[in-house]
Amino acid sequence: MTQGKPRDARKEQQWRRWIADWRASGLSVQAFCARYGLSQASFYAWRRELQRRDAELPAFVPVRVVGAELPARGSALEVVLRGGRTVRVAPGFDAATLQQVVAALEEEPAC
Repeated sequence: MTQGKPRDARKEQQWRRWIADWRASGLSVQAFCARYGLSQASFYAWRRELQRRDAELPAFVPVRVVGAELPARGSALEVVLRGGRTVRVAPGFDAATLQQVVAALEEEPAC
């Protein structure tokens, strides 16, 4: 987490799992950290850092169609969200509604 050091993807994923497990556990941070032998200071630092990193992620990213063939008119569209969830969108969808649905699905649960 120190500035200038490359990110350790495995460590980040482990902390994401621990934080998700803590949210699902119903335990206090103190009790969760005691159960798993984690430092409370590290827990809070990682939770804050991951929230900061997630806030930097774009809500929508540019898409480039690869290949000579375009989908047939009337084909459905699939949007893959963080965490691997997929939203299938039928032809003629309302873009504003799709944006609201994606924002709701990507929103962090309240702590």
